[in-house]
Amino acid sequence: MQRELVVLAIIAIVVAVLVVLLRRAAARSKNQAPRAVQERLGVEAPQKLQRRRERKGPRPGGLRRTRADGTPEPDRDDAEAAPDEGPAPEAEALAAYQTGLARTRGGFVTKLGKLFGKKRIGEELLGELEDVLLTADIGPHAANRIFQSVKTGLSKDDLTDEAKVWARIRKTSAEILAVEARPVDVDGKKPWVLLTIGVNGVGKTTTIGKLAAKLKREGKQVILGAGDTFRAAAAEQLEEWGKRADVPVVRGKAGSDPSAVIFEAIKRGVDEGYDVVICDTAGRLHSNSGLMDELKKVRRVCDKALPGAPHETWMVLDATTGQNAIAQAKTFKAEMEITGIVLTKLDGSARGGVVLGICDELKVPIRYVGVGEQVDDLRPFDPRTFVDALYQAAPEAV
Repeated sequence: MQRELVVLAIIAIVVAVLVVLLRRAAARSKNQAPRAVQERLGVEAPQKLQRRRERKGPRPGGLRRTRADGTPEPDRDDAEAAPDEGPAPEAEALAAYQTGLARTRGGFVTKLGKLFGKKRIGEELLGELEDVLLTADIGPHAANRIFQSVKTGLSKDDLTDEAKVWARIRKTSAEILAVEARPVDVDGKKPWVLLTIGVNGVGKTTTIGKLAAKLKREGKQVILGAGDTFRAAAAEQLEEWGKRADVPVVRGKAGSDPSAVIFEAIKRGVDEGYDVVICDTAGRLHSNSGLMDELKKVRRVCDKALPGAPHETWMVLDATTGQNAIAQAKTFKAEMEITGIVLTKLDGSARGGVVLGICDELKVPIRYVGVGEQVDDLRPFDPRTFVDALYQAAPEAV
Protein backbone atom coordinates (compact mmCIF):
# COMPACT_ATOMS: atom_id res chain seq x y z
CA MET A 1 0.00 0.00 0.00
CA GLN A 2 2.80 2.38 0.94
CA ARG A 3 4.60 1.60 -2.32
CA GLU A 4 1.48 2.46 -4.35
CA LEU A 5 1.19 5.83 -2.58
CA VAL A 6 4.81 6.63 -3.45
CA VAL A 7 4.15 5.84 -7.13
CA LEU A 8 1.04 8.02 -7.16
CA ALA A 9 2.99 10.90 -5.59
CA ILE A 10 5.70 10.64 -8.24
CA ILE A 11 3.10 10.65 -11.01
CA ALA A 12 1.46 13.75 -9.50
CA ILE A 13 4.80 15.57 -9.37
CA VAL A 14 5.56 14.71 -13.04
CA VAL A 15 2.12 15.94 -14.14
CA ALA A 16 2.61 19.23 -12.23
CA VAL A 17 6.00 19.80 -13.84
CA LEU A 18 4.56 19.15 -17.31
CA VAL A 19 1.75 21.64 -16.71
CA VAL A 20 4.23 24.34 -15.68
CA LEU A 21 6.42 23.69 -18.74
CA LEU A 22 3.43 23.81 -21.09
CA ARG A 23 2.28 27.16 -19.65
CA ARG A 24 5.73 28.66 -20.05
CA ALA A 25 5.94 27.45 -23.65
CA ALA A 26 2.54 28.97 -24.45
CA ALA A 27 3.54 32.33 -22.94
CA ARG A 28 6.83 32.32 -24.86
CA SER A 29 5.02 31.55 -28.14
CA LYS A 30 2.57 34.37 -27.54
CA ASN A 31 5.37 36.88 -26.93
CA GLN A 32 7.21 35.83 -30.07
CA ALA A 33 4.18 36.07 -32.37
CA PRO A 34 4.38 39.83 -33.01
CA ARG A 35 8.10 39.50 -33.66
CA ALA A 36 7.46 36.77 -36.24
CA VAL A 37 4.95 39.01 -38.01
CA GLN A 38 7.46 41.87 -38.03
CA GLU A 39 10.14 39.64 -39.48
CA ARG A 40 7.85 38.46 -42.29
CA LEU A 41 7.02 42.07 -43.13
CA GLY A 42 10.65 43.12 -42.97
CA VAL A 43 9.97 45.44 -40.01
CA GLU A 44 12.22 45.28 -36.98
CA ALA A 45 11.15 45.96 -33.43
CA PRO A 46 11.93 49.50 -32.22
CA GLN A 47 14.34 48.16 -29.56
CA LYS A 48 16.32 46.28 -32.20
CA LEU A 49 16.41 49.33 -34.45
CA GLN A 50 17.65 51.46 -31.58
CA ARG A 51 20.44 48.99 -30.81
CA ARG A 52 21.50 49.08 -34.46
CA ARG A 53 21.62 52.89 -34.37
CA GLU A 54 23.69 52.80 -31.17
CA ARG A 55 26.17 50.38 -32.73
CA LYS A 56 26.60 52.65 -35.72
CA GLY A 57 27.55 55.58 -33.47
CA PRO A 58 27.83 59.20 -34.60
CA ARG A 59 28.19 60.19 -38.23
CA PRO A 60 31.77 60.45 -39.45
CA GLY A 61 33.31 63.86 -40.01
CA GLY A 62 30.70 65.66 -37.92
CA LEU A 63 28.09 65.48 -40.70
CA ARG A 64 24.59 66.30 -39.59
CA ARG A 65 21.46 64.74 -40.94
CA THR A 66 19.10 67.06 -42.82
CA ARG A 67 15.37 67.03 -43.16
CA ALA A 68 13.61 66.61 -46.53
CA ASP A 69 13.43 70.41 -46.86
CA GLY A 70 17.22 70.69 -46.50
CA THR A 71 17.32 72.14 -42.97
CA PRO A 72 19.63 70.41 -40.44
CA GLU A 73 18.16 68.32 -37.68
CA PRO A 74 19.48 68.89 -34.14
CA ASP A 75 22.19 66.52 -32.93
CA ARG A 76 20.89 63.79 -30.68
CA ASP A 77 23.42 64.67 -27.99
CA ASP A 78 22.10 68.25 -27.91
CA ALA A 79 18.44 67.27 -27.75
CA GLU A 80 16.64 66.85 -24.47
CA ALA A 81 15.70 63.32 -23.55
CA ALA A 82 12.09 62.68 -24.49
CA PRO A 83 9.76 60.51 -22.44
CA ASP A 84 9.18 56.98 -23.63
CA GLU A 85 6.04 57.37 -25.74
CA GLY A 86 6.54 54.52 -28.18
CA PRO A 87 8.90 54.13 -31.14
CA ALA A 88 11.24 57.04 -31.89
CA PRO A 89 10.29 58.99 -35.04
CA GLU A 90 13.42 57.73 -36.80
CA ALA A 91 12.59 54.11 -35.96
CA GLU A 92 8.97 54.62 -37.04
CA ALA A 93 10.07 56.17 -40.34
CA LEU A 94 12.49 53.30 -40.98
CA ALA A 95 9.73 50.76 -40.31
CA ALA A 96 7.46 52.55 -42.81
CA TYR A 97 10.20 52.58 -45.45
CA GLN A 98 10.94 48.90 -44.84
CA THR A 99 7.31 47.98 -45.39
CA GLY A 100 7.07 50.23 -48.46
CA LEU A 101 10.21 48.73 -50.00
CA ALA A 102 9.33 45.09 -49.29
CA ARG A 103 8.64 44.29 -52.94
CA THR A 104 11.76 46.06 -54.14
CA ARG A 105 13.88 44.03 -51.70
CA GLY A 106 12.29 40.97 -53.24
CA GLY A 107 13.60 42.10 -56.63
CA PHE A 108 17.16 43.10 -57.42
CA VAL A 109 18.24 43.22 -53.75
CA THR A 110 17.29 39.55 -53.32
CA LYS A 111 19.17 38.70 -56.51
CA LEU A 112 22.24 40.40 -55.11
CA GLY A 113 21.82 38.50 -51.86
CA LYS A 114 21.76 35.17 -53.69
CA LEU A 115 24.83 36.21 -55.65
CA PHE A 116 26.80 37.12 -52.54
CA GLY A 117 25.46 34.14 -50.63
CA LYS A 118 27.51 31.66 -52.64
CA LYS A 119 29.99 29.50 -50.75
CA ARG A 120 32.85 31.09 -52.67
CA ILE A 121 32.84 34.56 -54.14
CA GLY A 122 35.72 36.28 -55.83
CA GLU A 123 36.75 38.11 -58.97
CA GLU A 124 34.24 36.16 -61.05
CA LEU A 125 31.59 37.93 -58.97
CA LEU A 126 32.05 41.12 -61.01
CA GLY A 127 30.51 39.79 -64.21
CA GLU A 128 27.43 38.44 -62.44
CA LEU A 129 27.12 41.63 -60.38
CA GLU A 130 27.10 43.73 -63.55
CA ASP A 131 24.36 41.55 -65.07
CA VAL A 132 22.12 41.83 -61.99
CA LEU A 133 22.52 45.61 -61.73
CA LEU A 134 21.94 46.29 -65.42
CA THR A 135 18.72 44.23 -65.43
CA ALA A 136 17.40 46.03 -62.34
CA ASP A 137 15.11 49.06 -62.55
CA ILE A 138 17.70 51.44 -61.16
CA GLY A 139 18.70 52.71 -64.60
CA PRO A 140 21.86 51.89 -66.56
CA HIS A 141 23.83 54.91 -65.33
CA ALA A 142 23.23 54.25 -61.65
CA ALA A 143 23.87 50.52 -62.20
CA ASN A 144 27.21 51.21 -63.86
CA ARG A 145 28.18 53.67 -61.14
CA ILE A 146 27.59 51.05 -58.42
CA PHE A 147 29.39 48.38 -60.44
CA GLN A 148 32.43 50.55 -61.10
CA SER A 149 32.58 51.49 -57.42
CA VAL A 150 32.77 47.82 -56.44
CA LYS A 151 35.20 46.97 -59.23
CA THR A 152 37.69 49.77 -58.61
CA GLY A 153 37.15 50.36 -54.90
CA LEU A 154 37.68 46.83 -53.62
CA SER A 155 40.75 44.59 -53.80
CA LYS A 156 40.67 40.91 -54.80
CA ASP A 157 40.66 39.96 -51.12
CA ASP A 158 37.81 42.40 -50.41
CA LEU A 159 35.71 40.80 -53.14
CA THR A 160 35.71 37.56 -51.15
CA ASP A 161 34.13 39.36 -48.18
CA GLU A 162 30.37 39.59 -48.63
CA ALA A 163 29.98 42.31 -45.99
CA LYS A 164 32.57 44.57 -47.65
CA VAL A 165 30.87 44.26 -51.03
CA TRP A 166 27.52 45.16 -49.48
CA ALA A 167 29.12 48.08 -47.63
CA ARG A 168 30.46 49.42 -50.92
CA ILE A 169 27.03 49.15 -52.55
CA ARG A 170 25.42 50.94 -49.58
CA LYS A 171 28.01 53.72 -49.68
CA THR A 172 27.66 54.32 -53.42
CA SER A 173 23.85 54.24 -53.22
CA ALA A 174 23.94 56.89 -50.50
CA GLU A 175 26.27 59.03 -52.63
CA ILE A 176 23.90 58.78 -55.60
CA LEU A 177 20.97 59.93 -53.47
CA ALA A 178 22.89 62.88 -52.02
CA VAL A 179 21.62 65.37 -54.60
CA GLU A 180 22.36 69.00 -53.75
CA ALA A 181 19.20 71.07 -53.55
CA ARG A 182 18.08 74.32 -52.05
CA PRO A 183 15.91 73.97 -48.94
CA VAL A 184 12.14 74.15 -49.33
CA ASP A 185 11.25 77.37 -47.53
CA VAL A 186 7.47 77.35 -47.13
CA ASP A 187 7.66 80.26 -44.68
CA GLY A 188 9.90 82.39 -46.89
CA LYS A 189 7.06 83.52 -49.17
CA LYS A 190 3.44 84.36 -48.46
CA PRO A 191 1.81 82.71 -50.11
CA TRP A 192 4.26 79.98 -51.07
CA VAL A 193 3.13 78.62 -54.45
CA LEU A 194 3.69 75.00 -55.50
CA LEU A 195 3.00 73.86 -59.06
CA THR A 196 2.56 70.10 -59.58
CA ILE A 197 3.04 68.41 -62.95
CA GLY A 198 3.10 64.88 -64.35
CA VAL A 199 1.48 62.46 -66.77
CA ASN A 200 -1.95 60.92 -66.33
CA GLY A 201 -2.50 58.35 -63.59
CA VAL A 202 0.61 58.93 -61.45
CA GLY A 203 -1.34 59.99 -58.34
CA LYS A 204 -0.86 63.74 -58.68
CA THR A 205 -4.21 64.85 -57.28
CA THR A 206 -3.98 62.41 -54.37
CA THR A 207 -0.48 63.68 -53.59
CA ILE A 208 -1.76 67.27 -53.50
CA GLY A 209 -4.53 66.26 -51.11
CA LYS A 210 -2.15 64.46 -48.74
CA LEU A 211 0.32 67.33 -48.81
CA ALA A 212 -2.46 69.84 -48.10
CA ALA A 213 -3.61 67.79 -45.11
CA LYS A 214 -0.04 67.61 -43.79
CA LEU A 215 0.51 71.37 -44.10
CA LYS A 216 -2.87 72.10 -42.55
CA ARG A 217 -1.95 70.01 -39.50
CA GLU A 218 1.24 72.05 -39.22
CA GLY A 219 -0.85 75.19 -38.87
CA LYS A 220 -0.60 76.50 -42.44
CA GLN A 221 -3.53 78.12 -44.22
CA VAL A 222 -3.74 76.25 -47.54
CA ILE A 223 -5.76 76.82 -50.70
CA LEU A 224 -5.85 74.53 -53.75
CA GLY A 225 -6.19 75.40 -57.44
CA ALA A 226 -7.96 72.78 -59.59
CA GLY A 227 -6.06 73.45 -62.81
CA ASP A 228 -7.00 70.12 -64.37
CA THR A 229 -10.10 71.35 -66.19
CA PHE A 230 -10.04 68.61 -68.83
CA ARG A 231 -11.29 65.92 -66.46
CA ALA A 232 -14.32 66.80 -64.37
CA ALA A 233 -13.45 63.90 -62.09
CA ALA A 234 -10.08 65.51 -61.32
CA ALA A 235 -11.66 68.68 -59.91
CA GLU A 236 -14.20 66.62 -57.98
CA GLN A 237 -11.45 64.46 -56.54
CA LEU A 238 -9.51 67.54 -55.47
CA GLU A 239 -12.63 69.02 -53.87
CA GLU A 240 -13.11 65.79 -51.91
CA TRP A 241 -9.53 66.05 -50.65
CA GLY A 242 -10.20 69.70 -49.81
CA LYS A 243 -13.10 68.63 -47.58
CA ARG A 244 -10.96 66.01 -45.84
CA ALA A 245 -8.14 68.48 -45.21
CA ASP A 246 -10.54 71.37 -44.47
CA VAL A 247 -9.01 73.61 -47.15
CA PRO A 248 -10.81 75.58 -49.92
CA VAL A 249 -10.53 74.65 -53.60
CA VAL A 250 -10.72 77.09 -56.53
CA ARG A 251 -12.14 75.40 -59.63
CA GLY A 252 -13.58 76.43 -62.99
CA LYS A 253 -16.06 74.96 -65.40
CA ALA A 254 -15.14 71.79 -67.29
CA GLY A 255 -13.06 72.67 -70.34
CA SER A 256 -12.26 76.19 -69.14
CA ASP A 257 -8.80 77.72 -69.40
CA PRO A 258 -6.62 76.08 -66.70
CA SER A 259 -4.37 79.14 -66.54
CA ALA A 260 -7.37 81.27 -65.52
CA VAL A 261 -8.15 78.91 -62.64
CA ILE A 262 -4.54 78.93 -61.45
CA PHE A 263 -4.44 82.76 -61.68
CA GLU A 264 -7.60 83.03 -59.59
CA ALA A 265 -6.30 80.61 -56.95
CA ILE A 266 -3.02 82.49 -56.53
CA LYS A 267 -4.72 85.92 -56.44
CA ARG A 268 -7.12 84.67 -53.79
CA GLY A 269 -4.17 83.29 -51.85
CA VAL A 270 -2.54 86.74 -51.95
CA ASP A 271 -5.69 88.76 -51.19
CA GLU A 272 -6.91 86.54 -48.32
CA GLY A 273 -3.53 85.95 -46.69
CA TYR A 274 -3.07 82.23 -47.27
CA ASP A 275 0.29 80.65 -46.45
CA VAL A 276 0.33 78.05 -49.24
CA VAL A 277 -1.23 77.71 -52.70
CA ILE A 278 -0.94 74.28 -54.33
CA CYS A 279 -1.82 74.18 -58.03
CA ASP A 280 -2.94 71.03 -59.83
CA THR A 281 -2.45 70.68 -63.59
CA ALA A 282 -3.86 68.33 -66.18
CA GLY A 283 -1.97 65.10 -66.68
CA ARG A 284 -0.33 65.09 -70.09
CA LEU A 285 1.79 62.87 -72.24
CA HIS A 286 5.38 64.05 -72.13
CA SER A 287 5.59 63.50 -75.91
CA ASN A 288 2.79 65.98 -76.71
CA SER A 289 4.43 69.34 -77.52
CA GLY A 290 1.10 71.21 -77.55
CA LEU A 291 0.29 70.21 -73.99
CA MET A 292 3.82 71.04 -72.87
CA ASP A 293 3.43 74.54 -74.37
CA GLU A 294 0.24 74.96 -72.36
CA LEU A 295 2.12 73.98 -69.20
CA LYS A 296 4.67 76.72 -69.92
CA LYS A 297 1.76 79.15 -70.21
CA VAL A 298 0.55 78.10 -66.75
CA ARG A 299 3.98 78.95 -65.34
CA ARG A 300 3.91 82.38 -66.96
CA VAL A 301 0.45 83.05 -65.53
CA CYS A 302 1.69 82.06 -62.05
CA ASP A 303 4.35 84.78 -62.30
CA LYS A 304 1.76 87.35 -63.42
CA ALA A 305 -0.47 86.53 -60.46
CA LEU A 306 2.47 86.70 -58.03
CA PRO A 307 5.95 87.72 -59.24
CA GLY A 308 8.39 84.88 -58.60
CA ALA A 309 5.71 82.17 -58.53
CA PRO A 310 5.71 79.23 -58.67
CA HIS A 311 8.33 78.98 -55.94
CA GLU A 312 8.58 75.21 -56.43
CA THR A 313 7.64 72.94 -59.34
CA TRP A 314 7.35 69.30 -58.35
CA MET A 315 6.88 66.45 -60.77
CA VAL A 316 4.92 63.43 -59.57
CA LEU A 317 6.15 60.05 -60.83
CA ASP A 318 4.72 56.56 -60.46
CA ALA A 319 7.29 54.10 -59.07
CA THR A 320 5.54 51.16 -60.74
CA THR A 321 6.57 52.44 -64.19
CA GLY A 322 10.27 51.90 -63.46
CA GLN A 323 12.67 53.40 -65.98
CA ASN A 324 9.78 54.92 -67.94
CA ALA A 325 9.44 57.36 -65.04
CA ILE A 326 13.01 58.51 -65.72
CA ALA A 327 12.16 59.05 -69.41
CA GLN A 328 9.11 61.12 -68.47
CA ALA A 329 11.07 63.29 -66.08
CA LYS A 330 13.85 63.86 -68.62
CA THR A 331 11.38 65.21 -71.19
CA PHE A 332 9.63 67.48 -68.71
CA LYS A 333 12.94 68.76 -67.36
CA ALA A 334 14.09 69.64 -70.88
CA GLU A 335 11.03 71.86 -71.31
CA MET A 336 10.80 73.52 -67.89
CA GLU A 337 12.46 73.82 -64.50
CA ILE A 338 11.72 71.02 -62.03
CA THR A 339 12.80 71.62 -58.43
CA GLY A 340 11.63 68.36 -56.89
CA ILE A 341 10.24 64.88 -57.45
CA VAL A 342 7.43 63.10 -55.60
CA LEU A 343 7.52 59.34 -56.13
CA THR A 344 4.18 57.61 -55.53
CA LYS A 345 3.09 53.96 -55.14
CA LEU A 346 6.47 52.84 -53.81
CA ASP A 347 4.74 50.21 -51.68
CA GLY A 348 3.04 48.63 -54.70
CA SER A 349 6.15 48.24 -56.81
CA ALA A 350 9.22 46.05 -57.03
CA ARG A 351 10.89 48.94 -58.88
CA GLY A 352 11.66 51.21 -55.94
CA GLY A 353 15.31 51.18 -57.01
CA VAL A 354 14.27 53.68 -59.70
CA VAL A 355 14.88 56.32 -57.00
CA LEU A 356 18.60 55.76 -57.59
CA GLY A 357 18.22 56.25 -61.33
CA ILE A 358 16.17 59.44 -60.91
CA CYS A 359 18.74 61.07 -58.63
CA ASP A 360 21.69 59.88 -60.71
CA GLU A 361 20.43 60.99 -64.13
CA LEU A 362 18.27 64.01 -63.32
CA LYS A 363 20.14 65.51 -60.36
CA VAL A 364 16.73 66.57 -59.03
CA PRO A 365 16.00 65.92 -55.33
CA ILE A 366 13.28 63.54 -54.21
CA ARG A 367 11.05 65.57 -51.89
CA TYR A 368 8.43 62.99 -50.88
CA VAL A 369 7.69 59.30 -51.41
CA GLY A 370 4.36 57.51 -51.11
CA VAL A 371 4.64 54.28 -49.12
CA GLY A 372 0.93 53.54 -48.57
CA GLU A 373 -2.65 54.70 -48.98
CA GLN A 374 -3.06 56.75 -45.80
CA VAL A 375 -2.42 60.48 -45.52
CA ASP A 376 0.62 59.94 -43.29
CA ASP A 377 2.10 57.51 -45.84
CA LEU A 378 3.29 60.48 -47.91
CA ARG A 379 6.72 60.77 -46.29
CA PRO A 380 9.53 63.31 -46.60
CA PHE A 381 12.34 61.56 -48.44
CA ASP A 382 15.36 60.70 -46.28
CA PRO A 383 18.26 59.21 -48.29
CA ARG A 384 19.87 57.46 -45.30
CA THR A 385 16.62 55.88 -44.16
CA PHE A 386 15.92 54.78 -47.73
CA VAL A 387 19.32 53.05 -48.02
CA ASP A 388 18.95 51.42 -44.58
CA ALA A 389 15.51 50.07 -45.50
CA LEU A 390 16.49 48.96 -49.01
CA TYR A 391 19.50 46.92 -47.86
CA GLN A 392 18.20 45.99 -44.41
CA ALA A 393 18.99 42.27 -44.74
CA ALA A 394 22.55 42.81 -45.98
CA PRO A 395 25.38 42.17 -43.52
CA GLU A 396 27.40 45.17 -42.42
CA ALA A 397 31.19 45.31 -42.59
CA VAL A 398 32.88 45.18 -39.19
